[in-house]
Amino acid sequence: MTSRNFIIVGVAIVLGLFAVYLGNAYFSGVETRQEQIAAQNKMVRIVVASQDLGFGTVVSAQNVRLANWPENSVPAGAFMSVEEATHNRVALRSIVVGEPVLNSKVSGTNGRATIAANLPAGMLAYTVQINDVAGVGGFVRPGDVVDVLITRQIPGEGARAYDKMTDVLLQAIPVLGVDQTADQNKTDPAIGRTATLQVSSFDAQKLALASQVGVLSLALRNVTDKPLGPGATVLPRDISNSRYYIAARASGAAPPAATAPTIRAIIGAAGRVGAALPPPRPAGPSMTVIRGVRPTEYEVRRGY
Repeated sequence: MTSRNFIIVGVAIVLGLFAVYLGNAYFSGVETRQEQIAAQNKMVRIVVASQDLGFGTVVSAQNVRLANWPENSVPAGAFMSVEEATHNRVALRSIVVGEPVLNSKVSGTNGRATIAANLPAGMLAYTVQINDVAGVGGFVRPGDVVDVLITRQIPGEGARAYDKMTDVLLQAIPVLGVDQTADQNKTDPAIGRTATLQVSSFDAQKLALASQVGVLSLALRNVTDKPLGPGATVLPRDISNSRYYIAARASGAAPPAATAPTIRAIIGAAGRVGAALPPPRPAGPSMTVIRGVRPTEYEVRRGY
């Protein structure tokens, strides 16, 4: 009985070894055939993703593979071996199944996903403060494109505290991160306190100065939309269609009666600044007579 058991175990071991040999031979044959096909069709073997890789995902032999690729269209930065592509690297950008794993989409050999690794040459990452309003209600996310607006006091000795102006400081600026999130796949709205923007050195200087002299806010832009030119400065008078102002009162003068008008138009129908002020409206009952396109108001006096 004991010898029979030994025979069964021995046969099982032999069959297991034979199965391993057949498996190795099969996979080696598949690899060899793929290399032969690539050589015949003037193709090369490059590393592609075998599953979706999100920001910060460790690149390993379990989520990448070699695939045939036309030799004359190999993308720059492609890896030719799995060992090189998986040596202490993580994904810096989203990579989908079948997409080539490129040097620009993974970290170096430090194995860390950093925003600095995503920056093109000559560009800087600069962080500005935002809130639920300045950050477009939390809809600004990594990968978006924004315009940066600045609201500040109008310069000049005669400017008062409420004399404000708004300018478009920068246009079509890529957003690298919001707070400490740099994953472009996270698109759900989230209120952030800071936004990290990709800017040139000069634009970073403008942002640093602008944050000291005014209030910055962001405006979302379609990623395919191109700026048409520098934006115009918006003044308080531009936010009203009526163009009214409150006339100054003489020092010590009594306040006008409740029925007397104190608001005067400062811009005519054609939009020209400095147009003549219209006559004051009657305090009592009145009627309007229109001659052509010009209205005239007359006070209606009651007979006694």
